[in-house]
Amino acid sequence: MSMDGRTCVITGSAKGIGRGIAEYLGEEGANVVVNYRSSEGDAYEAVDAIESAGGSAVAAQADVSTREEVEHMREVCHKAFGQCDVLVNNAGITADKQFTEMSREEWDRVMDVNLGGMFNCTQLFYDDIWNADEGRLINISSVVGKQGNFGQANYAAAKSGMFGFTRTIALELAKGGSTANCVAPGFTRTDMLESVPDAVLERIVSGIPLERLAEVEDVAAVVRFLASEDSSYVTGEVIDVNGGMDL
Repeated sequence: MSMDGRTCVITGSAKGIGRGIAEYLGEEGANVVVNYRSSEGDAYEAVDAIESAGGSAVAAQADVSTREEVEHMREVCHKAFGQCDVLVNNAGITADKQFTEMSREEWDRVMDVNLGGMFNCTQLFYDDIWNADEGRLINISSVVGKQGNFGQANYAAAKSGMFGFTRTIALELAKGGSTANCVAPGFTRTDMLESVPDAVLERIVSGIPLERLAEVEDVAAVVRFLASEDSSYVTGEVIDVNGGMDL
């Protein structure tokens, strides 16, 4: 599943799952655009890690909810590597609160980044993906989009919306020979979980048939498959990486 010469844009890839995906694809020979909104230092650390492993990478600052900034990111990509072959829409935020106490601003902000950012990036890189030799669109959703989660009505709605978007764009990209798929990770061991109390983590793990949290590499490996030419007959799918939580 060589990624040699493939140019990949991964949004929200300075930290967490996005960074794991960026480094994994870079180690496989891809040219990687590491996108960040405010974590500049982390983004350049990711670039250094990819280059140290023999890959090629550039950092690109952009708030994906702002179209003009995504246009700038596209310019950075084109200047460094040419057209984008693989777009991974990973950037997302949370603003957790019980629904009766949730403000419209908290609702709108999560929608603007998680869904609006996906819209902006997909539309602005659409021609690249269409014209690529087997272009790839990969959207990173969440198990929360399938199961819901207390206090995350906005996040769950946004992540669920990714499913319908992915399947629709898969139909539209198919005529050009490109694919669109969605990956829905379960609870993954990242910095975001470090503040979660041990008792809560134990309760989460007890509900996972494989009895462990996902590692970033578990998610990145699935993304690598979908980004490669080996996945050429897979499109419009939502692939769960959750340790069996739906069983």
